[in-house]
Amino acid sequence: MKELNHLSDIYKSYDTFIIDLWGVIHNGVKLNVKAIDAVDQLKKNSKKIVFLSNAPRPSAKVINFLLKMKMDKKYLSNVMTSGEAAMFAINQKKFGNLFFHLGPPRDQNIFEKVKDNKTTIEKCDYILCTGLFDERETELEWYKKFLKMHTSKKLVCTNPDLTVHRGEKEEFCAGYIAKIFEELGGKVIYYGKPYKEIYKMCFEKNEKVLAIGDNLRTDIKGANNTNIDSVFISEGVHRDEYKDVSELFKLVEKYEVKPNFFQRELKW
Repeated sequence: MKELNHLSDIYKSYDTFIIDLWGVIHNGVKLNVKAIDAVDQLKKNSKKIVFLSNAPRPSAKVINFLLKMKMDKKYLSNVMTSGEAAMFAINQKKFGNLFFHLGPPRDQNIFEKVKDNKTTIEKCDYILCTGLFDERETELEWYKKFLKMHTSKKLVCTNPDLTVHRGEKEEFCAGYIAKIFEELGGKVIYYGKPYKEIYKMCFEKNEKVLAIGDNLRTDIKGANNTNIDSVFISEGVHRDEYKDVSELFKLVEKYEVKPNFFQRELKW
């Protein structure tokens, strides 16, 4: 892993750039100006840009969220989310017919076409997990007790991320609930990063690809799984887990991943 001072130093070596959103392009509250400049420079140099997010929502909803943050729509022609991939499978009834939704009401658009199949936990074929009922919750004891009673069901997780930072505040994601469910003995079906299926939707076989993300468990692990190069953005979700460069290298070893480069924040 080498420190990368400027994306401009290496961009000519790649055709396609798969870029994470939350933690790289924005922090849940505002856009990262330097990252937007890097995206703009890639576009001016005719590079293919794909934004790949573990958001448990359809791509259109994520695009609207970015537009509200004043991101220029000219950058948003290729946006793929874990929610979009899961939505296709849900509509095809891949996991059964009836489901119980574990997540906030704002995520209901993921099952809009099959909303009549939403039911109680007792009657469902599977649990559809998009997060906590309220993302502001910090106490998970109720969820542990609830999940323990229903490990005979399979759980579909639409966001493998464990946590995100919304501004300065850390929030739990669907991946954290899925992790608890697995620890209790339940079976989880994941959609999104780090699973290579979603990466294959983003580029052609003959393209030279660089993935950029702040999550070692998902962004960098996914790049490794797909055999593509990667840049780890260190001041994202892992920013409180290290103090200096030597600790940063140890952190990467801890997660058993191999990014090619690291930057504190994405910049041209």
